[in-house]
Amino acid sequence: MADKVFRVNMTDLSTSIEDVPADWAGHGGRGLTSTIVAAEVPPTCHPLGPNNKLVIAPGLLSGTAAANSGRISCGAKSPLTGTIKEANAGGSSAQRLAKIGCKALIIEGQPEDNSWYSLLLTPEGVTINKEEELIGKGNFAVVDAVEKRFSDKIGVISIGQGGEMQMCAANISIKDPDSHIRSCGRGGLGAVMGSKKVKFIAVDAGDAKVEIADMDAFRAANKVFAKALIDNPISQALGTYGTNVLVNIINEAGGLPTKNFTAGQFEGHEQISGETMHDLIVERGGKPRHACHTGCVIQCSQIYNDLKGNYLTSGFEYESIWAMGADCTIDNLDKIAEMDNIMDDIGIDSIETAVAFGVAMEGGVLDFGDADEMIRIMKEEIAMGTPLGRVIGNGAGNVGRTYGVTRVPVVKNQGIPAYDPRAIKGIGVTYATSTQGADHTMGYTIATEILGVGGSADPLSKEGQVELSRNLQIATAAIDSTGMCLFIAFAALDDGTCLPALIDMINARFGINLTADDVTNLGMSILKTEHAFNVAAGFTNLDDRLPEFFELEPIPPHNTVWDFTGEEIDTFWNF
Repeated sequence: MADKVFRVNMTDLSTSIEDVPADWAGHGGRGLTSTIVAAEVPPTCHPLGPNNKLVIAPGLLSGTAAANSGRISCGAKSPLTGTIKEANAGGSSAQRLAKIGCKALIIEGQPEDNSWYSLLLTPEGVTINKEEELIGKGNFAVVDAVEKRFSDKIGVISIGQGGEMQMCAANISIKDPDSHIRSCGRGGLGAVMGSKKVKFIAVDAGDAKVEIADMDAFRAANKVFAKALIDNPISQALGTYGTNVLVNIINEAGGLPTKNFTAGQFEGHEQISGETMHDLIVERGGKPRHACHTGCVIQCSQIYNDLKGNYLTSGFEYESIWAMGADCTIDNLDKIAEMDNIMDDIGIDSIETAVAFGVAMEGGVLDFGDADEMIRIMKEEIAMGTPLGRVIGNGAGNVGRTYGVTRVPVVKNQGIPAYDPRAIKGIGVTYATSTQGADHTMGYTIATEILGVGGSADPLSKEGQVELSRNLQIATAAIDSTGMCLFIAFAALDDGTCLPALIDMINARFGINLTADDVTNLGMSILKTEHAFNVAAGFTNLDDRLPEFFELEPIPPHNTVWDFTGEEIDTFWNF
């Protein structure tokens, strides 16, 4: 079936299926969400008002057998940053959207009363239903109820209490193949879904399939591509220890932000490391290797059980473990896993919320290292929407303003993730210049600076870092459009067969003739589209800066500061 745009107007509760405009045809994933938001959302609108739109799109290769192609993209104007925003996740909904021929789902307007709704997507289109039973419930209860209503084969895209209360740290949550939760986490897009009064979206693909123009060519390219991923040594390390393999590595580099970014090493790093986590998972009968979506060959996810062997959390990522661990000085993996589970259920970003806790600890709201009080606040304050819960649930910048804290690690109001930019300078360029606030995934310079992938760069030197970040941000924007996991980049940077095979798959899928230059140009055009939206929204080059404390406070053990000038940062956009 030909791809279509599914449009839902929540003001008059109407739906339509539209042909894909020619300008949108070459886009998928982030490229498509950003293109649609830039075309249809007024840049100065209120992110939680009726003029913002929520766009959900599978990638160009979603729904096919392409290895690692299960990512789904959600886009809107962000209530956290005020910029254009895309957040992506694994799970099982991208494939189902592609199979029903949904190139993009656009949700616009707002109900005129306070009623809540759910959406059911099938190959025939969208059905809007009133929703009462699941309002106020967490994501796990939603997934369970939706599977009982339809079937366990249904795709589920939902919000928890955080999204209902329109908190700026709210996720859009995606059901994974085990009926657990994956998160489109950054930027508060769950609040946008909540502002539309949509509690969940169910996707029923039935027996529908994606059409492939040249199946033989597709299979041949996928075989080469999957081999490049499987053979890559970093892919293999991720499959063994998960992303949390990075705790000891980044700690050794002196770039593990500790105690609200006052040090670069954490005394308790070994207790929360990927190696320790792997041993605990095996000991308790969990799964050290696990795929967050069908077709993943890296399998960096895992199932983490508690002491009694019961499920506690999955997709237990380095950045979340760092944020609740080193940043809040907690060295107990079980407590961190319990918090991860709670945040999955409430539907709030585990980076933003945990960085907010670090700032709250600095402000004296609770003590550093007090995991039990963090758990209590999550359950009794954030999930219930109390005044304190709303302060923390609206992010690190909000906590800093409320309690008069000056060491607030945010860029464009979004919490800085797990790599200190004073000790790993290239990632600081990404944080400063990203179109979407501080986000390590926008241009993951850690690959080159720390892991030596795609060349090498001295993390303590400024030399070549703007160019490194720029090249990786361009490449990432293109990858985010394919529906591919970002971790294909490790193989793509070091294996000459990987990227050509990816391009061959796209060509075989659509019967086209893209080249490597076309893919680079796609990445550039996405960045420029996003940047233009932000400029129209009122952002200037002066917003592409790190917080002042990074320039004033040297970070041990290297005792370095952030020493880029504004003029040096501004050269990023010279392309």
